[in-house]
Amino acid sequence: MVKILHTADWHVGRTIRGLSREDEHRAVLAEIAEIAAQEEVDLVLLAGDVFDAPAPSPIAEEIVYQALLALAETAPVVLVAGNHDSPGRLEAIAPLLRLGRVRVGAKISSEGILDFNAMATRVALVPFITKRGIIRAEQILNLDSSELRSEYIDRVQKIVRTLCAGMTADTVNVVLGHLMVKGGVTGGSERAVHLFDYAIPTNSFPGHFNYVALGHLHRPQRIPAPQPIWYAGSPLQLDFGEEKDRKAVMIVTAEPGLPAQVESRALNAGRKLKTLRGTLESLRDADVGEAYLRIELDDPYRVGLYDEVREIFPNAVDVKLRTQSAAAGARALGRIGRPPQELFADYLEGRSIKDERLNGLFAELLAEAQEAAS
Repeated sequence: MVKILHTADWHVGRTIRGLSREDEHRAVLAEIAEIAAQEEVDLVLLAGDVFDAPAPSPIAEEIVYQALLALAETAPVVLVAGNHDSPGRLEAIAPLLRLGRVRVGAKISSEGILDFNAMATRVALVPFITKRGIIRAEQILNLDSSELRSEYIDRVQKIVRTLCAGMTADTVNVVLGHLMVKGGVTGGSERAVHLFDYAIPTNSFPGHFNYVALGHLHRPQRIPAPQPIWYAGSPLQLDFGEEKDRKAVMIVTAEPGLPAQVESRALNAGRKLKTLRGTLESLRDADVGEAYLRIELDDPYRVGLYDEVREIFPNAVDVKLRTQSAAAGARALGRIGRPPQELFADYLEGRSIKDERLNGLFAELLAEAQEAAS
């Protein structure tokens, strides 16, 4: 029998409307390391998006590498690259991490199977696979969007099945992947262009596998399937679409030939996110603790209103007026630190342009620019 801790989507380096969350990340990753030690796990699986950007800051790197080594004091750690990570950067640091019992799957490889013989466990590594890594230029020119989607899904399924082909029922068999699987529910802050067009069906994974450990979706959840397929979710509430999520890690107990048993362990570190709606007067006495706030006001626009809000609610990071007359004032507020996708969506809305394809194209171009910068 083997006990596994499954975590994912750390997104170290993520800010909230320009405010640093470094201390929160240090705290929650220390909490995960403590859970691993208390549970006496045999293996730690980290399913991608370790960083929030392909070119993380030195502080973000320090936080991640210290957290990985802290986890490795309890058990070997295995991680795969996510769509926010730079495969090249992770591949470069992999030899050093391996000295500290941390194994890295940065890119798809024919050698993407790790054998842990002492615990009779095999792990198939499936880092994020972009369309550019699968779809050829002539296919883009000659196939429509549905045909391109089918081509991508077919190729990813073949990759997963090839990796898993040699795994038999006399070991604990696990897939560790950063993937979008059909049936998953988004948390609201995932990169939209890397979601539903990339979704593969659950039958992509062998039915006899003990556990499929996934990253990519930020809400902890099980995917309906014959075998246990789980997203661990992000350890912090990363944006306001996640304010109702209960963050957790998964503790997985598995033995050869049987589906794994999965229990969640709640994570409590980090600030919560909360939305308040109403007039400023009605919200004045709201109990918000240390939460970061999104405030949607019904007040008419007036000079100095935003200063009043922030005097009452110092942790307000997003303030909007819901009244039509305040549209101009609301658009001018809070651009600094907001994600580029939000700013582009605001730009289109301000010009009454409604075409989801433009959001997708913008996200693709942004992803290419970020990867090039890494």
